[in-house]
Amino acid sequence: MAAYAPARYADFHILHPLPASVLNRGEDDLPKTLNLGGVVRALVSSQSWKRAVRLRLEDDLDEHAARTRMVPLRVADDLRAAGWPTDLAAFAGAQIVRSATTEGLKTEENQRGITSATLYLPRDVLDDLTDLCTEHRPQLEEALAKETAAQTTPAKGTRKKTKTEAVLPTPRVASVIRRRTATINLFGRMLAEVPDAHVGGAVQMAPAFTVHASSPQPDYFTAVEDWAAPNEAGSAHLQTAFFTTGLLYRYATVNLTELTRNLNGDHDQALHLLGRFADAFIDVMPGAKKTSTAPHTYPHLVHYTIRDRRPVSYAAAFEQPVKHASGGGYTAPAITALSEHAGALNRLLGTRRLVGCGYATLHPGPVDHLGTAHNGLDDLIDALTKNAALPTGAPA
Repeated sequence: MAAYAPARYADFHILHPLPASVLNRGEDDLPKTLNLGGVVRALVSSQSWKRAVRLRLEDDLDEHAARTRMVPLRVADDLRAAGWPTDLAAFAGAQIVRSATTEGLKTEENQRGITSATLYLPRDVLDDLTDLCTEHRPQLEEALAKETAAQTTPAKGTRKKTKTEAVLPTPRVASVIRRRTATINLFGRMLAEVPDAHVGGAVQMAPAFTVHASSPQPDYFTAVEDWAAPNEAGSAHLQTAFFTTGLLYRYATVNLTELTRNLNGDHDQALHLLGRFADAFIDVMPGAKKTSTAPHTYPHLVHYTIRDRRPVSYAAAFEQPVKHASGGGYTAPAITALSEHAGALNRLLGTRRLVGCGYATLHPGPVDHLGTAHNGLDDLIDALTKNAALPTGAPA
């Protein structure tokens, strides 16, 4: 029996100042908030930030994926563009999901046969799927002709429901759907209908929230009518928008053991993706309302830890909302709160499972309890990946 090896996690803790911004809105079109520690805080959902990070990684790696329910329709569109008759192209697109498993993927027939579940696939699978249809075009034509004939009763001209049989080879269709990209290996994929297509997510990302009280603030604005009639006021639109400001605590963790498993044991590639993720998570911001707020700030402090067995968030450092400094500003008090919380956790937990830690910051002086101070983010990411590669129990 193989020896038990505890999972290894890379934790990221970021303090990120935001000017007036609307990075994430709820169904009421207002900036998202949460109540924490008895006060209202600004919130940016993990889904919003995760998507921005995913898209950056895909651009950097030139390896794009798509979350979609439109596979049968996209396959049909590509086949029509290649000159296939409309009915045959639609039938072939439907055959992709019908042939993916022995029973076929569940679809929404009242929505033109899109899949019920959202698939997360490499974008280039469309080429493979259309090539597969082209290879089996004679079989598809024959099956469509049989189905059309079976659906019509000549004597009465009525149509009867028949079960569509799989035409395309299920193992090959399933193999295409099971393909992965780097971001699929990082963020995981829920797809229980296709055997072995499910991928456990190696990344966990928390909603970002302000470390202090922060409510949405109104912004009354007008849009001027440049071609107003004489004697008219010239306002084409009047509205009140809302924005938020504040210092965010952002947290994410990467299960390096799970990521290595997703990569079939390629530890070097897992470390490479860890560094890429770190760079993207630090650098990227959601793009909502960027043309009217331009909130392009950088984190004030980035802290990482490498831990064995389980990750540890520092969100509890800000359960009591931070009070601004006497001269204004939340950054310095937040750094103090983060440092004190990290020190308290080190005393409580000990450091036997803490493999390494470090930080980089704009703060002018050293920060206690956060490990090695790095001159910049490149040095921090380099140290992160080196510490992550240390054997269990080795000193950082």
